[in-house]
Amino acid sequence: MKRNSVRALTFSALIAALYVALTYVSFALGLSSGAIQFRLSEMLCILVYFTPYATYGLSVGCFLANLLTGCAPLDIIFGTLATFLGALVGSKLKNRFLVPIPTVLSNTLIVPAVIMYCYSNETNLGIYFTNLVGVLIGEAVMAYIAGILLLLALEKKNVFKKFK
Repeated sequence: MKRNSVRALTFSALIAALYVALTYVSFALGLSSGAIQFRLSEMLCILVYFTPYATYGLSVGCFLANLLTGCAPLDIIFGTLATFLGALVGSKLKNRFLVPIPTVLSNTLIVPAVIMYCYSNETNLGIYFTNLVGVLIGEAVMAYIAGILLLLALEKKNVFKKFK
């Protein structure tokens, strides 16, 4: 039992570090902010398909990435919450093609309000829906399309056979 705990903790820490690193790459390339955000780290949401321990790594990674890239305090809290909820629900799904959908939905519903409240002087419904479309596009591309491609590559290489 202890060996599995160490493995789970190590795996979670590795995912958190990867999430932060990929977010930094997106940040450096100017992809992680703006009307449509393409956070490379969002493709990691599929890791919950292989093990529910990925939920913790994704959540801690999101928290640290948001903190270290200078996000507003409410963005750090609610962005992490969106990632946690998406990962938690995704970890319960058995169909690999459905696993990224909770992450896409949780971020699409929560993050636009955070963007509007924290980073915009406008607080009308039109701005919320504009942000919603932007987040949906970015999440669909990174969490769903890139995530599924990553999942298929990891399955093909049998990378997580001990976690499954």
